[in-house]
Amino acid sequence: MTKIATMPIATNELTRIAVGVSDMKVSADPHSYLVTYSLGSCIGVVMHDPASRVAGLLHFQLPDSKGHEQRAANNPHMFADTGIPLLFSQMQAQGARRERLVLGMFGGASMLDDQKLFKIGIKNTRAAKKILWQNCVSVKHEDVGGSVSRTISVEVATGRVTLKSQGQTISF
Repeated sequence: MTKIATMPIATNELTRIAVGVSDMKVSADPHSYLVTYSLGSCIGVVMHDPASRVAGLLHFQLPDSKGHEQRAANNPHMFADTGIPLLFSQMQAQGARRERLVLGMFGGASMLDDQKLFKIGIKNTRAAKKILWQNCVSVKHEDVGGSVSRTISVEVATGRVTLKSQGQTISF
């Protein structure tokens, strides 16, 4: 089930729909944009269908729900293997078609893991790529790895993705 923003905030004539950690939003409102903040080891998956003008954003924390079935049942957006299929499903429910989707993937950094013992960012990146490959879609815009956090947004009407990291802003 997709969560609906309860208190959208209008900025620059577009309504901001915030996506939290372990959260997902899908919108067909051309006067809005989806945004998630501070992606560290988490992954932000952005989907946009330019024909139906539907956008979705998933912010997941962990790669795999195996062994965490109850947590996944309570919040499927927490995991790549349960959240990404839900994102596809909700995009299609809003009129998007898989073959038209433009995808972006961001985050997957090694945060507070200097020795790379846990490798959560790397595991998240690999899990997302595997699931997307299994669904026969490819990532067009990608900025993963490293050791910096990222903030990403996507405009529903245009699909324009904006990435902010280390004081720089890049748009795709």
